[in-house]
Amino acid sequence: MDKRSKIILGLFLAVLIGIIVTEIVRPKPLNWRPSYTSSDKIPFGCYILFNELPNLFPGQKIHATNESLYNILVARDTTSASNYLLINDFLDLDKQEANQLLQYVHAGNDSFIAASNFGTYLADTLNIEVETQYSVKEDTVLIDLTNNSFSKQNYSLTRGIYSTYFSSVDTLNTSVLGHISYDSEKGLIPSESSKKTKSPNFVKVKFGKGNFYLNTTPQTFTNYYMLKGNKDYVANTFSYLKDMDVYWDNYKKTGRIVIDSPMRFILNQVSLKWAYYLSMVGLIIFIIFKAKREQRIIPVITPLENSSIEFAKTVGGLYYEHRDYTDLIVKKINYFLEQIRSNYHLNTEAINEKTARDLAVRSDKPLSEVKDLLDMIVHLKNKKHHSEQDVIQLNKKLNQFKK
Repeated sequence: MDKRSKIILGLFLAVLIGIIVTEIVRPKPLNWRPSYTSSDKIPFGCYILFNELPNLFPGQKIHATNESLYNILVARDTTSASNYLLINDFLDLDKQEANQLLQYVHAGNDSFIAASNFGTYLADTLNIEVETQYSVKEDTVLIDLTNNSFSKQNYSLTRGIYSTYFSSVDTLNTSVLGHISYDSEKGLIPSESSKKTKSPNFVKVKFGKGNFYLNTTPQTFTNYYMLKGNKDYVANTFSYLKDMDVYWDNYKKTGRIVIDSPMRFILNQVSLKWAYYLSMVGLIIFIIFKAKREQRIIPVITPLENSSIEFAKTVGGLYYEHRDYTDLIVKKINYFLEQIRSNYHLNTEAINEKTARDLAVRSDKPLSEVKDLLDMIVHLKNKKHHSEQDVIQLNKKLNQFKK
């Protein structure tokens, strides 16, 4: 490698290393996707809130559930009351889940739900309606609590939030616990004369012996706003719940990790999962020991192909296309005479009567047949132009002699 090539190669490697180092040391971009899971530390995860639950509910058990609330509520201990927390950007309960949650609250338990939509079944039963005001540009909204025991502070929400509020509630069973203030005329171009509109965003709905606490701003309970000074709002909001055991739902989450494998059912069942793992380990052990006892596979060697026939066909086709009968006859005669010299040790410089007799004796062929063949060879050697018929007759004579 010359000096110039070494310089180019060195520059290329330096640039490549520089790119790799830059990618390694570059800060990872912030993930703003909504998650609401207890393990996510991204802005819209709920890692901080989940870890603060023991302080918000001192002395109570915190149950993190990774199954559908239907399974949890059916299997729970009905002799003790509890709180069920559901926080997500959108809550969609099917009919069975909604009915089970309604029975749970009706029996004297409480459920806290923070979502921008509460699903059809639950909303219809509680007689509530939710509206969201979407705008092209993000706007700052303010939330507050109505209880006089709390400070009359407005908590601002500036990112990742729309103006979601209760447009209709059952006034007989519902108490308004908080409001959201937003610009009702907010659009692409803000108006200077626009005013803040105040609507309920946090309500208490009495249902049977228990209560539903519904909040339309789930973003408030995420890591981002907990660190932005809204922790007092969260603490005051959860103060409405009784000091009972808490079920934290980790199933109805936007950021929940879902196993898409066809083995999902087996891996979710403890007994089937261990049976699957043991089977795989046993199969691997069997393959390892079985392979040692088997003879090494003998490779298949493909025999060499006999290409003489193909070569003869190729040469024959070449002569046939060019119609050069004279050259073909000369080569066949020369080849035959060479065989006579090699096999019968006869001199073929002069073909005469003696040559015919000696060849007939040594080849054990009739003299007449040998004389006819040699006469034809002499005749064809003396002939200047040959035809296709000459080639055919010579070939027949030669084949008959070789039999």
